[in-house]
Amino acid sequence: MSLKVAVLACVAVVALCDKAPVYAPPPPAYHAPEPAYHDPEPAYHAPEPAYHAPEPAYHAPEPAYHAPKHYEPEYPDVPPKYNYNYGVADGYSGVNLGHSESRDGYKTEGSYTVDLPDGRKQIVKYVDNGDGLVAEVTYEGEAQYPEHTPAYKPAPPAYAPPPPTYA
Repeated sequence: MSLKVAVLACVAVVALCDKAPVYAPPPPAYHAPEPAYHDPEPAYHAPEPAYHAPEPAYHAPEPAYHAPKHYEPEYPDVPPKYNYNYGVADGYSGVNLGHSESRDGYKTEGSYTVDLPDGRKQIVKYVDNGDGLVAEVTYEGEAQYPEHTPAYKPAPPAYAPPPPTYA
């Protein structure tokens, strides 16, 4: 039993002595020296100015412009009236189309034509009396769908397969 008491006493001593010692900070060993350099007194004194700037004689003028008044565009009370037409006929690209229109107030009439890729000509005539567009579409000619013949042929191979080797 005395061995148990001795071991317990050793454990208690080790547990109490486990702290690191705390020391006070050491006193400073170095003191900063007094500065040996002092700003010298100025040996030169600036003279008093002999010239005095005059008062400005120029005054900024008032602006010559005035802010614009709010402008509302004025539209005539006359109903619109116009006629126009145009056409395109390009022999190089094969484009052939046209458009014409006339308007008098709420009545608008016009037509346009275009050559379609299938060889037909599409003609659209339209009328609008102010209550909606009414269009009449007609076609001239018969659609043609020629048989497609590819012009591309792949080139023959530029190399020959390697000759077989036998081991």
